[in-house]
Amino acid sequence: MDIVESLKMATTTLVANKLRSSLTMLGIIIGNASVIAMVGVGQGTQKLAAEQFESLGPNVLFIVPGSQDSQRNRGDLPKTLVLEDAKAIANLVPSVAEVAPQIQTRQPATYSNKNTNTQVIGVTPEFLTVRSFDVAQGRFVTELDLKQNNQVVALGSDLANKLFGDSDPIGQRIRIKNISFLVIGVMQPKGSSFGSNQDDAAFVPITTMANRIVGRTSPYGIEVSFIAVSAKDAASLGAAEFQVTNLLRLRHKIISDDDFTVRNQKDALTIVNSVTGALTLMLAAIAAISLLVGGIGVMNIMLVSVTERTQEIGLRKAIGATQQDILMQFIIEAVILSAVGGLLGTLLGVGTNMTISLLTPLKAGVSPSAIIVAVSVSGGIGLFFGVVPARRAAKLDPIVALRSA
Repeated sequence: MDIVESLKMATTTLVANKLRSSLTMLGIIIGNASVIAMVGVGQGTQKLAAEQFESLGPNVLFIVPGSQDSQRNRGDLPKTLVLEDAKAIANLVPSVAEVAPQIQTRQPATYSNKNTNTQVIGVTPEFLTVRSFDVAQGRFVTELDLKQNNQVVALGSDLANKLFGDSDPIGQRIRIKNISFLVIGVMQPKGSSFGSNQDDAAFVPITTMANRIVGRTSPYGIEVSFIAVSAKDAASLGAAEFQVTNLLRLRHKIISDDDFTVRNQKDALTIVNSVTGALTLMLAAIAAISLLVGGIGVMNIMLVSVTERTQEIGLRKAIGATQQDILMQFIIEAVILSAVGGLLGTLLGVGTNMTISLLTPLKAGVSPSAIIVAVSVSGGIGLFFGVVPARRAAKLDPIVALRSA
């Protein structure tokens, strides 16, 4: 009997037992769908992390006060970074393109009878390019605003919507910490970054922030929360980190431990990717266990099928079917169950990833390699676990099989 005839007989047998075939495939379907979905979610997590870092600005270093130990202990961070440090970096570090110091705190913001608690950020004009922000309406903080300590503010898109709704906020006045500010601009939506909504913020001149809102708390000048530095290009990032570190050590007269930390977002992204990659691999391995369980289910059902079809096997052998014919039919049945289950599981996994992408910020991808591996493994499992029952069926003595019928 040729392969085509064996295929037809195997298909006919499986269709005749729809419920049993469907339940047998269920383990394979769940296993394939789980592997594809877990790998897709893991890749989506990596993409989301990359987007979060990119939203902070390209080729950016963040200089924060305090050593890594002091930050880990989470006490009050020392007031070690001042505005003059930022100016020195801009003037003396050749690999740096622009420098954007920031002072930030949360304060109440009020317009008419509307109140909200928002993030107030003291900035310089360089903030726009270093942090990749854009102005949607009006203008941003200028050097003149810094020199004159102007009480002006640019609103994040969410904050503007909270306070003004559909009204035009430009030219209106809001109160921040009970101080009147003129609204000069509204920012383009930026989205959230690491749990912080960058659109729910008010941007004011850094000098006004220091003199009117937070006050001068450092004896060495205007204290800043951190300094963002953009390198000239990606290749200059390492040089910029080295030069900035050395300059600040000289300025702060540091002999032993640094009183600041320079964070490279590319290094952080590499660490995040390695962690998410390991988690993806772990999730895929856990999901793959259900493929193994599905394979065992295929073998179990095929063994039951051999017992139930003893008469059929004996009759076929009596009329001339060889061991090879019987072996081929049962192996084909097992492979069909696994392959069809693999394809249905693939569709379910892809559909799950598409649903996650539509309903959540996580862009769960569809990995072609995961699909190929999952379908190949499910087919291989069918072949592997189908051999034992197939050999058992092929070795049945036709006389004994017909007598036991």
